[in-house]
Amino acid sequence: MADLVEPIVSRQSPRFRFLLERREVLGAVFVAPAILYVFLLVGLPFLLAVYYSVSAYTIYDPSWRFVGLANFRQIVQNPVFLETLGNTFLFTFASQLLGLVLGKFGALLLLRPFPGRKFVRALIILPWAVPIALASIAWEWMFDSLYSVINWTLVALGIIDRAQAPNWLGNPHLAMLCVIVVNAWRFFPFAIVIFLAGITAVPPDVIDAATVDGAGFWRRNYQIIMPMILPIVAIGLIFGVVFTFTDLSVVYLLTNGGPVGATSVLAFQGFQVGIVSGDVSHGAAISLFMLPVLLVLVIGVLRFIRRREI
Repeated sequence: MADLVEPIVSRQSPRFRFLLERREVLGAVFVAPAILYVFLLVGLPFLLAVYYSVSAYTIYDPSWRFVGLANFRQIVQNPVFLETLGNTFLFTFASQLLGLVLGKFGALLLLRPFPGRKFVRALIILPWAVPIALASIAWEWMFDSLYSVINWTLVALGIIDRAQAPNWLGNPHLAMLCVIVVNAWRFFPFAIVIFLAGITAVPPDVIDAATVDGAGFWRRNYQIIMPMILPIVAIGLIFGVVFTFTDLSVVYLLTNGGPVGATSVLAFQGFQVGIVSGDVSHGAAISLFMLPVLLVLVIGVLRFIRRREI
């Protein structure tokens, strides 16, 4: 009888001892920290925002009272919110478009051999790596109404006189242009990396065949290379749009939403209403308004990528 029990025990003990060797168990163990991280830092704040957005909760009246969708109706009817929503779309898509254009030409330049190319490739990452607070201070000095190096250069070149020097951060239209330029400056190193990865992945035989057929530089780039790398560029664009749409750092540090709310975006307004003003319920509603917009945008881009897969 002991002889029969011993083989059974010996067969079962390795099963529990080497449980982690099973692919599904080992995969779950490796993924669990990432899931826990996302749940604690994204899931819980999201649920808390939903909880506050359907209430009348403020820091002055912390008693929770259910109001349904009243907060969302009130912010949609607010003309300041509608202006902020327009600013957000303009800020996001204009900066991404400018960043993509700069990234495309930067990638084409970095693909050509020239002395110091490795150093330039390392230097081009600086806008992405430098802390935004430090970069914003530098840009604020560049756009300063009195000490602007941009104005000084324009005056020195004779393009404008000193009396006509623009007040970059004091004019509503110029202030929006400034925050768009700064955000595009932050994004274009990422765009360069995306374009470099995509262009170098194109088979050289395709480029050589197009060259033999008489395709010039522009035709090769925009009729052959761009359609092939479009799914990669679209993925990079999704990341850029999501990060920009939910970001308030450039606006907060450079213009503080001014002048007169001309550069206020949704993330900044949600922070001002919910945290600074203490109206937590309306601040949460403003923040949650970004979710369906981004969800529709991401789904649309992913469907576009699926159609264009090569």
